[in-house]
Amino acid sequence: MKDFWSEDGPGSSTSSKEGFAGVKKERMNRLIMNFFVTEGYVDAAREFERESGTTTEVNLETIKDRMLIRRAVQKGEVEDAIDRVNDLNPEILEHDSKLFFHLQQQRLIELIRRKEVDKALLFAQEYLAPLGEENPGFLEELERTLALLAFEDPLVSPVKDLLGVQRRQQAASELNSAILHAQCQEKEPKLPNLIKLLKWSQNRLDDLSDTSYPKIENFETGETSRSSLQTPMVE
Repeated sequence: MKDFWSEDGPGSSTSSKEGFAGVKKERMNRLIMNFFVTEGYVDAAREFERESGTTTEVNLETIKDRMLIRRAVQKGEVEDAIDRVNDLNPEILEHDSKLFFHLQQQRLIELIRRKEVDKALLFAQEYLAPLGEENPGFLEELERTLALLAFEDPLVSPVKDLLGVQRRQQAASELNSAILHAQCQEKEPKLPNLIKLLKWSQNRLDDLSDTSYPKIENFETGETSRSSLQTPMVE
């Protein structure tokens, strides 16, 4: 992996510290490191730290536990994920009833996915119904989940989205954010939101003005429509 503003990286020209709109190289590198750490790319973070000299206050070893938990949910192994979270910090689920419900709901979804109908009904009655009684919003979500059982093939039901990969990803992301918060880290990486803001800004400029500017055409390579008009980074 190369330093983001290295010789072959986007924004490079005649100097490894050239970029767009006077952005400091160190600031961009911190954003990239923030993304690696928050999203759990331990190996990438280590390599980036070695090659760019960008450090992080987060102990990279602690990321591994968080990623094991996240992957467990993504694979549908929710019970294992819950056990790992409780080993890591039992207060995370104790103090977040919404997250706890969503994880239990995902356990129910996985039982339905495996067509273990009797177990699903028993699980819903013992673990989810009491939570639904405490919170009407939970009860509505529980009823929607149990609606999967009303169809011979849940994958063609009106609530089939509950069985999609996106649902697992949503639960995994919610749990990941809770762990980050408990560890006093940022819940989400800054870089994706900044890229969204940059895209929006470019679209507004295009709509409101005909002024030529170094517009980023390819966000993967950093290629601009006027690549020759790059502003040196602020030292």
